[in-house]
Amino acid sequence: MAELTYRDAVARGIAQEMNRDPDVIFFGEDVAKAGGVFKTTVGLYEQFGPKRVRDCPISEQAILGAAMGAAMTGLKPIAEIMFSDFFAVCFDYIANECAKSRYMSNGQLKCPLVVRTANGAGSRFGAQHSQSVENWAMMIPGLKVVAPSSPRDVIDGEIVDRLGSASIVRAGKDATILALALMVPRALEAAEKLAAEHGIDCEVVDVRSLVPLDTRTILGSVARTHRLFTVEENPRLCGWGAEIVSIVADEAFYDLDGPPVRITTPHIPLPAADILEDIALPTVDRIVDRVRRSMQG
Repeated sequence: MAELTYRDAVARGIAQEMNRDPDVIFFGEDVAKAGGVFKTTVGLYEQFGPKRVRDCPISEQAILGAAMGAAMTGLKPIAEIMFSDFFAVCFDYIANECAKSRYMSNGQLKCPLVVRTANGAGSRFGAQHSQSVENWAMMIPGLKVVAPSSPRDVIDGEIVDRLGSASIVRAGKDATILALALMVPRALEAAEKLAAEHGIDCEVVDVRSLVPLDTRTILGSVARTHRLFTVEENPRLCGWGAEIVSIVADEAFYDLDGPPVRITTPHIPLPAADILEDIALPTVDRIVDRVRRSMQG
């Protein structure tokens, strides 16, 4: 198994698709010679050249407009939006154009387009550059939404996986903890503490794909453990966990031995100060405390 950082895994995944298909091109801000602001595109410009790896102006609308036009004429662009917060700048393209062109043209137009972005907190960038906005994307018909949690999702050899596949990253019998992206390693650490300190054996499910959603794995886990917790970086109101709780209530209500519990970021703008950001996000200790109180209460 290769040892990769997350940023190297991103570059490797992009390079694989560009090697597999000459129609795959890459657009974004400082993604060419600079290797990306977060160094997630290092080596792509040197490997594929300026015709396939292109720097764009600081305009998310221009990036997605060019990418959509390229997709509609037969290319397969990957468009990088530096921060997911900037979806708000180009939301018309995301929600009304890219997502709906195939439907509205009755299949005459196709838009094979990937938007890659940095999503969530951890770098102290504040309320306009640290939001977790996966719920913005998952509500739009026509889009698929995925959020890998670690370089573990990039394996040796060819990287090809099926969208809509969750992963059980820790087996357990007492409770199911669903987590996404940055929250997955925190949920795993919390599960280990819960087992060692409180005798609570938690199954941890990395949701990975929000649209399509792997309800079979999620409902199967709840049927085995009879308790459900979600760990969400997104603000509490209308987060992805609320949708999953609704599905579980509809389809597995009688499997539950207690009410589902959502562990989330409060419904606030995310602070830039490190101590305040750390307090706002779900922490390992907060996960442990909430699960323990719910299970023993």
